[in-house]
Amino acid sequence: MSGVVLSWSGGKDSALALWTMREEGIEPTALLTTFTEDYDRVSMHAVRRELLEAQAAAVGVPLVEVGIPAVCTNEVYEERMAAALESPPLADVEEFAFADLFLADIRAYREERLAAIGRRASFPVWGRETGPLARTFIDAGFEATLVCVDPRQIDASFCGRRFDADLLRDLPEGADPCGENGEFHSFVTAGPIFSAPVPVEQGETVERDGFVFHDLKLAA
Repeated sequence: MSGVVLSWSGGKDSALALWTMREEGIEPTALLTTFTEDYDRVSMHAVRRELLEAQAAAVGVPLVEVGIPAVCTNEVYEERMAAALESPPLADVEEFAFADLFLADIRAYREERLAAIGRRASFPVWGRETGPLARTFIDAGFEATLVCVDPRQIDASFCGRRFDADLLRDLPEGADPCGENGEFHSFVTAGPIFSAPVPVEQGETVERDGFVFHDLKLAA
């Protein structure tokens, strides 16, 4: 077994993890994502699948996609992931990297599940302070849009906004600057890990299942 695969959502933290890995001379063999089969969109973020595929092409790393149903129990999720990990191109991968920052219970879950099948987990940006990390992301030239917002934590008007210094300033007290507590999710369209920006068009903003989503479309 050899190589490392990076768990990929298309958001800011995933991009930071890939950037950090490359700065350390580590190039992932693939990006691993889950998408909701019913809607052909990335799970939770609700980003169109074609956008994630364009993004992976722009960063130059193959994308491995695992489909899950819209109503997905943890048992079904684990079955789908286990099947993917036992099949090419993931079957011989030794290490799986994740962009988690400080949620220890999620880290422990990932480590336990991978250890059970003889693999290991790594966390390239683990423990980094989220305020400075968010500013580093912006200063490095990354560009991202908030595509999902939890209106119970921050105002719905943040959905669709660009992730920039103005947004960081406007976040309410107590909101994590990187959205690590689920305040928001983002989609990255440009930055130092990209060969070229991902061209997007702005779509509509809707509220569904207690969350607010901003639709992005791949521009012609």
